[in-house]
Amino acid sequence: MTGPNAAAGPGGGTAHVTRTGRCIESVVMMKPDELIIKIATLVESGHSSQMSLTVVTGGAVITGRLAPEAVWRQRVAEVLTDSAQLSGFSTVFDAPAAGDGPPTHLHFHVARILQGAVGIPETGGMYRVAIEDVSAWTVGDFSYSDH
Repeated sequence: MTGPNAAAGPGGGTAHVTRTGRCIESVVMMKPDELIIKIATLVESGHSSQMSLTVVTGGAVITGRLAPEAVWRQRVAEVLTDSAQLSGFSTVFDAPAAGDGPPTHLHFHVARILQGAVGIPETGGMYRVAIEDVSAWTVGDFSYSDH
């Protein structure tokens, strides 16, 4: 993108700034990290659900193990089915995932959002993160110890 409203964005992307009345809106188009896409592709292929990853997205730090989307959807559906108030939502997760192209999301299970010296929830949860929203990552699962 070129022109007076284009600027270089983070990660080599392009930012386009639009002025609407008194408000200035900007949209950053980033190219997702190829390494994280390769990791997600291997997880999706069913090779292993033991890959631990820690990502930063939207200012939150999420740490846990990756799962193939189909497995993640199944586990979420099971949790919702067991809930008296939320069982009707389980059918949303029963639908098969679109399999075209490279993965667009990371699917965490046994995951925690790190907040200070605490991981929330302590027992781990299920999180879905858009790869394009990951601003930093590292291999491994952060955990806390009282020692």
